[in-house]
Amino acid sequence: MKILNRLLNNCRESDRQIGIELGISGGAVHARIQKMEKRKIIEEFFIKVEPPVLGYGVLYFVVSGENINEILEQVSLVGEPYFVVPCIGGITVCSIVVKENMKQKIELASKLMKGVRVLSIFEAKSPGYNSNLTKTDLEILEELIKDPRQKIENIAKNTNLSTKTITRCIEKLQENDGIQFTLVYDSRKIENFIPHVILTLIEGDLKETLENMNNTFSKSYLQIPFIAKNQIVLFMYSDSIFKMDELTQKVRTIKNVKSADLFIPKKISFYIKWLEKAISNFKKSSKLHLTYQTN
Repeated sequence: MKILNRLLNNCRESDRQIGIELGISGGAVHARIQKMEKRKIIEEFFIKVEPPVLGYGVLYFVVSGENINEILEQVSLVGEPYFVVPCIGGITVCSIVVKENMKQKIELASKLMKGVRVLSIFEAKSPGYNSNLTKTDLEILEELIKDPRQKIENIAKNTNLSTKTITRCIEKLQENDGIQFTLVYDSRKIENFIPHVILTLIEGDLKETLENMNNTFSKSYLQIPFIAKNQIVLFMYSDSIFKMDELTQKVRTIKNVKSADLFIPKKISFYIKWLEKAISNFKKSSKLHLTYQTN
């Protein structure tokens, strides 16, 4: 679980570096990663780009129902799918990428969602995302989509760019809070532990609240928490349903937390068609830089 945690937060971290952090050899780390891949716990390594980095908005949906194909068919009338997460209890959390007119898109989505009960629809922009991506950056990003862990020499061969340029670009991408080198995993294949998500609504200082959460819960984190507007999403794991419930109750006692809802994902699916389109469209543009900043 500790190796999975490291890879979820930075899948480009080397086996050797992970081993140093955990007190085991790089070879042992490599063997455990291979084992998780063989058992399909790790489905694929993945580069996650938050849509606001490329100037897009995001709509989040919480719906009653688990028919993913039906949900995707309906939300795709409003925007491109971003992710879909069916959870235990018949709840599905999903999001779509939209370009503009967010309020109109929310109204349209409410009318179009048929056959499922919409529990919540909201726009969520993560604060402080900014980018000054060049066409070269996007060309390298396009290559990294294929395999985020591939070696710099291989990327250089496929892009005809220098290893120095690629190294500099990857460092730039990793410094951007809206871009994460991560992986997709199957929670159903994990034995002895239960991955779960606690969605919190915050009234007060987000930064202070996050610091308090980090000080209290960091040992239970599966991934770095995600901040979305007035919400903090905690990705955690527990060894029993009782520990999971205990953690949720403890989160509710943290200062500034108005509410905390527990979700147990059965499957997490990400979609990159929107990202491929966005990169393709920008590469056709006459602009040299793609500059956005969200607050």
